[in-house]
Amino acid sequence: MKDTVIGVDLAKNIFQVHGASRAGEVMFRKKLRRQQFMQFMATQPPALVVLEACGSAHYWARELAGAGHEVRLIAPQYVKPFVKRQKNDAADAEAIVIAARQPEMRFVEPRTEAQQARGVLFRARQRLVHQRMELVNALRAVLYEFGLVVPQGIAHIRHIEAMLDEAVLPEAVKQECLDLLRQISEQSVRIDVRTKKIRMLAQESENTCRLQSMPGVGPLTALAIEAFAPDLQSFRRGRDFAAWLGLVPRQFSSGGKERLGKISKAGQADIRRLLIMGAMTQVNWASRKAPAPGSWLARMLARKPVCW
Repeated sequence: MKDTVIGVDLAKNIFQVHGASRAGEVMFRKKLRRQQFMQFMATQPPALVVLEACGSAHYWARELAGAGHEVRLIAPQYVKPFVKRQKNDAADAEAIVIAARQPEMRFVEPRTEAQQARGVLFRARQRLVHQRMELVNALRAVLYEFGLVVPQGIAHIRHIEAMLDEAVLPEAVKQECLDLLRQISEQSVRIDVRTKKIRMLAQESENTCRLQSMPGVGPLTALAIEAFAPDLQSFRRGRDFAAWLGLVPRQFSSGGKERLGKISKAGQADIRRLLIMGAMTQVNWASRKAPAPGSWLARMLARKPVCW
């Protein structure tokens, strides 16, 4: 066990460093520029370095681990209760140290470069999908102003193209609609390229291949779990993973009375969304073709039938 705990409040240029012993005795407080940070940490004996889990925390975790330190990441919401009165960088660094000394504290597992690369690819595709949907909605809004109603969804693009050929619209409006269609087509090509990359990456890992053997889990979901989730061996059971995703009710219990609210949605949103979509796909398919007798899905639908 390291005798020194160093809390680091990360920023773009100025880092606040707070060092203390395991007993809580303050050893140093430093304000360092980005160029000075690693030089200072390289001169320190091996210590437990704790960072808030933020954008650059995983990069600095790998750098500090390479310098011989033990690195842990802590969620910002777990640090906030330990901030004293005034909110500033020095108080945040001290609060990180105090929070890290709590025996029941939970930490975030640092990600590898490969995990971050997969996460960037996943988010890039997601961003393009949102941008394409914005373009589709803009096109639908233009047509709606001229009395042409189009249902929601990318699947109706062919219908819009046929509609533009037949509709009588001002030339400026028609040209704007055609330009939007070209942009939508370009975005679709970019999305397809990233989807192919995701499928290729999902076939390279043993874990993602095993995940895809589960009903309702495809390459996107498997890659998202590998990119954003910690090592699945760290969960004792499936319910622990569901709790990490936020698929548990919020509690408002007091006085021995258990009060459960709605689903908390406090976990990783991308994985949760994809898993719910995959599960609903299986439920919808089961409404057409009965699930295997005695399976989990059959027992679940017997307790809670689908209401349309």
